[in-house]
This record gives sequence, C-alpha cells and structure tokens, in this order.
Amino acid sequence: MRQDFLSPRAHKHIIKLLSTKEEDSVFRICIDAGGCNGFQYQFRVDPHASDEDLIIEQEGVKIAIDTVSQPFLENAQIDYVEDLIGSYFKVNNPDAASSCGCGSSFSV
Repeated sequence: MRQDFLSPRAHKHIIKLLSTKEEDSVFRICIDAGGCNGFQYQFRVDPHASDEDLIIEQEGVKIAIDTVSQPFLENAQIDYVEDLIGSYFKVNNPDAASSCGCGSSFSV
C-alpha cells in the first residue's frame, strides 16, 4: 500500500468517525461486486479487525482491508470530498480501467 494511502482530509474525517466508537474499532474499506461498473467501494466502521485483514496504521488511524480487496487497493489513495452535492470518501485508483461519475464503482 502507498505511504499516503489516506489523504489528510480522509485521515481527519476517519479520526472523527472513530472517536465516537469503541477503542478497538477500525475503519474498513472493502470491494464488493456490483455498482454500475462491476465493483464498488464500501466503507464502514467495524468493532474490530479480523485475523486475516491487512491493517494499515497511519498516524493513529487503523484501516482494515480484507484479503480479497487488497489487490484492488494496492496503488489507491483514499480522499474525503466535501462539495455542493454532499460529502463522501473518494478512491483515487490508478489501477481502475474506468469508474462511474460518482466514483463509487469501478472496473479493472
């Protein structure tokens, strides 16, 4: 994974999300089949990581990624965007062949 896997904006927002949860909680990023391009990014807070997860720690934030999702996120960077239509996590993924307009799904 990239050293700057989380942008400063994403890091700040995840810290805020995790501050209201249990101490062992992790921010999970996974890839599911679906969306308008074949795969979609999923984000959630889990109470704990699984033994099989890759754990990325960046400045006090723990990110859990399951083994199936790891190859899809190898060169990606997670950002957090706030604009007129709302706020959301955005994945900048140079390995994606295409992505939808909202950035929540992609193809390889």
